[in-house]
Amino acid sequence: MELQRLNRRQEAVLNYIAESERSSVSGVWQYLQKTGWNKVSRITVIRDLNFLVKEGFLIREGKGRGVTYKPSPQYNLIKEIDIEKYFSIPQDKRKIKQYFDFGVFSVLKNDIFTTQEAKFLQDLHQEFKENYQKIKSKTIIAKEFERIVIEFSWKSSQIEGNTYSLLDTEALIKEHKEAKGKTKEETQMILNHKKAFDFVLSHKHIFKTLSRAKIEQIHKLLTAGLGIASNLRSAPVGITGTNYKPLDNVFQIEEAMGKMIRLVNSKKDFFEKAFLVLVLLSYIQPFEDGNKRTARLVSDAILLAYDSIPISYRAVDEVEYKKATILFYEINNVSYFKRIFIKQFEFAVKNYFR
Repeated sequence: MELQRLNRRQEAVLNYIAESERSSVSGVWQYLQKTGWNKVSRITVIRDLNFLVKEGFLIREGKGRGVTYKPSPQYNLIKEIDIEKYFSIPQDKRKIKQYFDFGVFSVLKNDIFTTQEAKFLQDLHQEFKENYQKIKSKTIIAKEFERIVIEFSWKSSQIEGNTYSLLDTEALIKEHKEAKGKTKEETQMILNHKKAFDFVLSHKHIFKTLSRAKIEQIHKLLTAGLGIASNLRSAPVGITGTNYKPLDNVFQIEEAMGKMIRLVNSKKDFFEKAFLVLVLLSYIQPFEDGNKRTARLVSDAILLAYDSIPISYRAVDEVEYKKATILFYEINNVSYFKRIFIKQFEFAVKNYFR
């Protein structure tokens, strides 16, 4: 499903119905008459609505004069959101899905990336492969991977509130030099990222197929020595900045994990696999802590499994990353998260192994 296929009038119709949540033919026609489309006939409106239903953007409900149209789950998944406007609404006043929605797995069976986005990612992947193949020195390749590990360890930890700087992270990983004024937990978090990433680099091809055991292994490495249980949680957790409440019992968490793993393994495109792990593992929150960092590394493990370049997230703004995560939590929309994923993958290709 691609928004690029719509003309300006169809986009106007779709945006109106999305904002109204539901409308009839008459409602759409009257809206167009008031907004500069006064020459549009009712027949044209009906044709546009039929097209939008056929393309999967809208759902038709009712019969005869009682027919109404509402946005489809697929449209709600990928429609562009005004992030500034969305987050200008106070947390307690935002209209959200407060609880985990198992229906998201059915919606995500559809293509996540548009044809244009998929081509852009594949072109970048090909560019990386060509650059990588030109490097004959194993020492240079090792140094580039070391740079990625350092920058990933720093940024992934920073997103979780760690105050290590990039230079301090480099000194810790390369020289085993702990930064002054930092807690033992912050130091351990950085070292855990390094150890977990090294594990992935050494076992990258096992991640072509995802399993719960592989996810739990990564989580265990990332949270070692931090007092975080390695098993699936059996108690509720709260998330700062949102009223979304993750699943609160282990049986539902196990069910959600199984559905996620089957969905990821069913996808042919490795970018979709990597992206789905990134958003769904964070959404499910299967562990008492360390969920997002596990999601980022398992996602990178999938990229590496398919001989692509991992994402360090070095250039991402941690606040914007959290906004993208919360947007998916609250309304199951991936538009902002996709933008970040694509931009950070592009950054990786343009900055490593050049």
